[in-house]
Amino acid sequence: MAVYTDITDEELAQLLADFDLGGAISFKGVAEGIENSNFLLETERGRYFLTVYEKRVRREDLPFFLELMRWLAEHGFPCATPIADREGRLLKEVRGKPCALVSYLSGLSVRRPSVAHCRAAGESLALLHEAQQGFPMRRENDLGQAAWAPMFAPLHEAAEGLKPGLAAVIQADLDLLAAQWPKGLPEGVIHADYFPDNVFFQAGRFAAAFDFYFACTDALAYDIAVALNAWCFEPDGSFNVTAARQLVAGYETRRPLSDAERQALPILAHGAAMRFFLTRLHDWGATPEGALVKPKDPLEYERKLAVHRSSPDLVLFGRAA
Repeated sequence: MAVYTDITDEELAQLLADFDLGGAISFKGVAEGIENSNFLLETERGRYFLTVYEKRVRREDLPFFLELMRWLAEHGFPCATPIADREGRLLKEVRGKPCALVSYLSGLSVRRPSVAHCRAAGESLALLHEAQQGFPMRRENDLGQAAWAPMFAPLHEAAEGLKPGLAAVIQADLDLLAAQWPKGLPEGVIHADYFPDNVFFQAGRFAAAFDFYFACTDALAYDIAVALNAWCFEPDGSFNVTAARQLVAGYETRRPLSDAERQALPILAHGAAMRFFLTRLHDWGATPEGALVKPKDPLEYERKLAVHRSSPDLVLFGRAA
């Protein structure tokens, strides 16, 4: 958690005065994530998370995120639920920045997902896609394929600094993705950041998901591609086909993929790796001093890009038999 916003006791008391949560008992920063400032809050009524939204999150997108989380919770998907104040407002303000309180979630994220965890992740992602049906709001994916080339334009030098010759390789990838990006796949609201550190387990079973601040309207299969990259690569950079097969099989227990979605998985996975490479490359030199957590290494996703580039059909082996 990059401590962009330091909240005083007086500011916290003023914020809580609008809620029926009682007074604060404890309040501390959470060393997770680099997008927003997050705090664990315990009051006389229970535990909550306070998120202060920083520069990357646009204020106009916040109603979408918060209403989506409330919708999902009301439609059977376990996730952090926004807490309304006495006037029914989900979005508040502190230090001139928007903020929100959400329910506390119990569970643990897994650092090294097993095959069983991957299957549970796939099934829970399908549950999310079921629960989002009928959600009346829409938000375009501002980190989707159309954004990648403009995002990379000012980062050529940064890419070369990571590895000589990398800028030309990334540009060739971007040209390929632009030419082959699929259209017309089933769409809905996706999480778009379904990583192991955004999912909780209890006793080996899926418990909840959180961090919906990249959620958007896009191809449902793109969400699977993000998850394949996030859950199914080993620390040595190899792709675990067995884990991928189980992730997709878990997903298809609730929502079978169409033939078009299956055939699109290789290019979608390649693109999902590009998206996270680019945002990590941007953050590598842009995270302010004083962050409790360092920015994530873009080279992890450069290695995943290399796998997709050299074995473009690899993720097809992850489909259910």
